[in-house]
Amino acid sequence: MLKGKKIILGVTGSIAAYKSAQLIRLLVKEGAEVKVVMTALAKEFITPLTLATLSKNPVYIDFFNPENGDWNSHVSLGMWADVYIIAPATANTIAKMAGGIADNLLLTTYLSAKCPVIVAPAMDLDMFAHPTMHRNLEILKSNGNLIIEPSTGELASGLEGKGRMEEPESIVMYLEDLFTPKTMLGKNVLISAGPTYERIDPVRFVGNYSTGKMGFALAESCAMQGANVTLVSGPVSIRAKHKNINRINVESAEEMYKIVTAKFKEMDGAILCAAVADFTPVTTVDNKLKREKENLVIELKPTRDIAAALGDIKKSEQFLVGFALETENEELNATKKMERKNFDFIVLNSLRDPESGFGYDTNKITIIHRSRLKKVYELKNKKVVASDIVNEINTLIF
Repeated sequence: MLKGKKIILGVTGSIAAYKSAQLIRLLVKEGAEVKVVMTALAKEFITPLTLATLSKNPVYIDFFNPENGDWNSHVSLGMWADVYIIAPATANTIAKMAGGIADNLLLTTYLSAKCPVIVAPAMDLDMFAHPTMHRNLEILKSNGNLIIEPSTGELASGLEGKGRMEEPESIVMYLEDLFTPKTMLGKNVLISAGPTYERIDPVRFVGNYSTGKMGFALAESCAMQGANVTLVSGPVSIRAKHKNINRINVESAEEMYKIVTAKFKEMDGAILCAAVADFTPVTTVDNKLKREKENLVIELKPTRDIAAALGDIKKSEQFLVGFALETENEELNATKKMERKNFDFIVLNSLRDPESGFGYDTNKITIIHRSRLKKVYELKNKKVVASDIVNEINTLIF
């Protein structure tokens, strides 16, 4: 959602200014055009050369270039931008913004901005807790500015508390959220993600290579479009970042079955992205199995079919989307699965596609509808693939 967006990044004199370098890298990677405005004190914490190199644009500090008299127009900057984010924003800059003081280029640009302005405070915990600071922030909010609340953690003073500027990754997500149309606003969406682990003994299990990346990307995409997401995840190390995501952790296929089937009736629809084990051990032992001379035989039984269960109870006004990972006769097998499980459409992955499927940040999919409409997509980052899938779901909702 940030591709082609014009972003001004204001950097003030805080130790957190070092985070601005990573923030610029992430924004440029997402396809945004970034211009940086710095205060004079910010130069003491990070060099303009660093930020100019990363943004691929000159850095603006003074009203004019003293060497040749070139004027840096705050009016032009304010009209150019789609969004102006000040990160880090010190207590001093926030106070000046609240009071309408315009004694540097960053502040005059703020007063000239025609776009949304976002403020990411960074300061020590006592400064952030001071009544004057909260009063100033309320003034900024009343003027239509958006505030990214600082996080809690270790501060430059050595103390621990609230005042750390939010991490660049979270700020980028905030910006993406800002520019994402809220086409799923108010919808309740259930998503399953990751593998399941079927225990053999306390230290061994039957499982698969799923990392959960695709399911979590779908959860973030739905949440950004305004949905309330219930994410039922098997054991993965990924963190769900969006505030609209309620994550429920499970381990086994049986645990996932019970939660998903219980939750589905409250939902507008579900996306079944989890790589659920098809079989589980008949018996699980309490102590670690010891190595013996003879072969070990483990008897397996089928797990309960989550997709089929949801397909049976699915109402006409609900949507149900499933995934198929195939190694042969891909489209035929995926189509049969879609019909058996009562999916509205199925997302097909092939293990024969390079850099697609388990473990990769990219994926190559084909979407097949009940009408036999087929859409083939090129290899993309899973974050973009998730947007493609959610956009296809929106055609069902509307």
